This record gives sequence, C-alpha cells and structure tokens, in this order.
Amino acid sequence: MLHLHSLLRKRKYRLLFSSQLRRRPGPKGPNQELIDAVLDMKRRNSSWGCPRIAEQIALAFGVEIDKDTVRRILNAHYRPESDSAGPSWLTFLGHMKDSLWSCDLFRCESATLKTHWVLVVMDQFTRRIIGFGVHHGSVDGIGLCCMFRRAIRGLSPPKCLSSDHDPLYLFHQWKANLRVLEVTEIKTVPYVPLSHPFVERLIGTIRREYLDRTLFWTTVDLEAKLTEFQHYYHAHRTHAGLEGRLPEPGSDGSKSPIDFDSYQWRKHCRRLYQTPIAA
Repeated sequence: MLHLHSLLRKRKYRLLFSSQLRRRPGPKGPNQELIDAVLDMKRRNSSWGCPRIAEQIALAFGVEIDKDTVRRILNAHYRPESDSAGPSWLTFLGHMKDSLWSCDLFRCESATLKTHWVLVVMDQFTRRIIGFGVHHGSVDGIGLCCMFRRAIRGLSPPKCLSSDHDPLYLFHQWKANLRVLEVTEIKTVPYVPLSHPFVERLIGTIRREYLDRTLFWTTVDLEAKLTEFQHYYHAHRTHAGLEGRLPEPGSDGSKSPIDFDSYQWRKHCRRLYQTPIAA
C-alpha cells in the first residue's frame, strides 16, 4: 500500500506541475495528407523505390520531398499486405534535339515461346523513345531496315545514329539504307556497354518494369503493349537522369500541382502502374 501511495503521489504532482503540451523537439514532420499519398502510391506500385516515389510526388503535387523523407515515412507507416496488391501473372552524346539517336536490339519470347526481335530507337538528348520495330523470327538486312522504318514512323531521321558492334548492323542493306537517309553511323567502344549507356539502360527498364511482368501472344500484341509503355514512359514516368522531369512534359496536358484533398489514380500499362491525377 505504501508503494502504491508513493506512485499515486508522484503521479499527482507530475500532472499538477508538468507542462500540458509536451512536444518532442525538432522540425515538424510531413503532414498526414502527404503520408497518405506516399503510402497509397507505394501500395499501388509495390516495385517502386524511395527515389521514384519522391520524384512522382514532387511531379504530381508540387511539393518538395526527398527520398530520405519517403524512406522514413515507409519505415514508420508502411506494412506490406500478405496478399500482395501487385498485378496477376496474366496482367503480367547529343548536342541539340534530334541530332543524335541511339538504337539497339533485344530479343524476347512470347507466351508460346516464339522468338521476337525488338529494335528500340531513342533520342540521346531528351531520353524519349522514338519508337519500336518488332520482327518475328530471325532478322536479316531487309528485316532490320523494315524494323527501323517502323520505329521512326515517318519522322525525319537524325544527323547521327549510335549503334554497337552487333553483326546485324554489318548487312549491306542496312548500311545502304543509312546512306540514302544521309545518317552518319557512330560505333561504340567494343565490349564496353558503358559507352552505350542510355539505350542499354532503357532496354533494362523495359524488361524489368514491363516485359518481365506481362505476357504477349503475337507481334501485333507486342507492338500494342510497347506503344502503351512508350506513352507511360514519356508522359508519366519520372527520370533520374533528367532530375525527376519527364521526357515529354507537355504530351499529356498541363502538369499543375494537385491538391492533397482531391485526387484520384490513373492506371498505366494494363494496371501495372498508377499515378495520381486531379479529381
């Protein structure tokens, strides 16, 4: 009883003479609206890391937030759900604009394990995707020229085109096609992928963020899905190499900041990714 009485006495005096507003010293943390937006974006895009979420929040809402703030929010509040909200397996060196493009080939397999070759062409300066050329089966010189024509889709060709030392670029039809278009081909350093960094990174992004998470059945289906990813890549996906900007900021209308009190989510790439828009 004496011990209990002592504890009650100390509690009484603590309540009487201590400050009623005891706050932890230091800067004020993020408000609840920002925390909710970060958590909602992480739940809807589980594969995104802290830098990507910070860039997307800054782009959509016009607030200053860095990756460390996002990391602290996720550490304190984010708990992954047991049944992951991710998609199902079925959903699965330019000096002026357009003066230097890069191209590269990669191979992918359809749902029926049919080989498809994809030629991706990108602008070195803006990091935007010029287009894709898809070919089913083995590729020869004529097929490579057709893929390039479909990739640029009637656009004016650049002054220079950067490519690696793939034997497919040695076909005389390919070299003759570049001479007709008056395009100078620039070769990278042999066996050094870092000399061709932007398009190599782009191919890795396409694989990791899209093709490895979805299935395609035919050439037409693959072309449609790549076109859908191209729109998302240009108008909605932030880029660390562009300091969080978009390759084509005006391709999807104005990008005014969104109010935290009223926003909704736009789905991209067959619901693989979701970005906030004004309600």
